[in-house]
Amino acid sequence: MKMMTAKVSQKGQVVIPAAIRKAQNITTGTKLSFTVTNDGITIKKVPSSLNWDELIKSIPNEKVEFDREGHYDAAKAPYFDEWMKENE
Repeated sequence: MKMMTAKVSQKGQVVIPAAIRKAQNITTGTKLSFTVTNDGITIKKVPSSLNWDELIKSIPNEKVEFDREGHYDAAKAPYFDEWMKENE
């Protein structure tokens, strides 16, 4: 997305451009967090409880069993196996 600008009103309010609101699904009541950095201000959406529920549902949940030599069955723990391969 290209950079967009907005003016600050006398009350200190800024209108987030419609294209950004639409792309980030920012609607009435959406909470935002503001972080001041050396370079400026970062604005992020605060995850709602629904967002957290969806995120938690997407986390794989599997039991990984190791044998005495520290080996595991990749077929029984595919997500763990994928993670191990990515972090070798």
